[in-house]
Amino acid sequence: MKKSMVFFAALTVCLISFITVTSFVTVSSAASTVKIGVVDFQKILTSSNQGKRATDELNRKGKSMEDDMKAKETELLDLQKKFEKDSLVMSKDKKEEKQKELRTKFNEFKTLRAEYMRDFKEMQAEHFNKIRGVVMDVTSELGKKEGFTMIIEKNEGGIMYFDGTLDITDKVISEFNKKPAAK
Repeated sequence: MKKSMVFFAALTVCLISFITVTSFVTVSSAASTVKIGVVDFQKILTSSNQGKRATDELNRKGKSMEDDMKAKETELLDLQKKFEKDSLVMSKDKKEEKQKELRTKFNEFKTLRAEYMRDFKEMQAEHFNKIRGVVMDVTSELGKKEGFTMIIEKNEGGIMYFDGTLDITDKVISEFNKKPAAK
């Protein structure tokens, strides 16, 4: 969160500096033009071939983890019901032993759930970072090829409004789809 805030602050300072500099450049040289593009990375994730494949893979793995957790939860509930039923005829020592076993299994369940959540977040970040790296390269190439002065990511740039004609997301998706899948 702090990294995001620092990034936004740095981006804001850079943007203000850029606007100030381009104002002077525009005033001093009417012939030079500033060409700015805006890219929606979230749209790239949901619309590009690699983004769709990554989403499908994450959904498959997430479903597998979820199914495993449901099976373990059902098993745990069944054990608890059996214990409640059998506890009426158990000795005090046996009852305490079974309660301890149930607590242990419940703690193992909670640990596994936390582990799955952590693993899933790591997989998400890994896919996101791989795609982001390739998209940044594609965007840079496109920017150079088409003479952009600056290309800003819509969601991270603090943009509250922009003219839709500045959006080059579809061009980036088209170029990104031509690239081999990120490994």
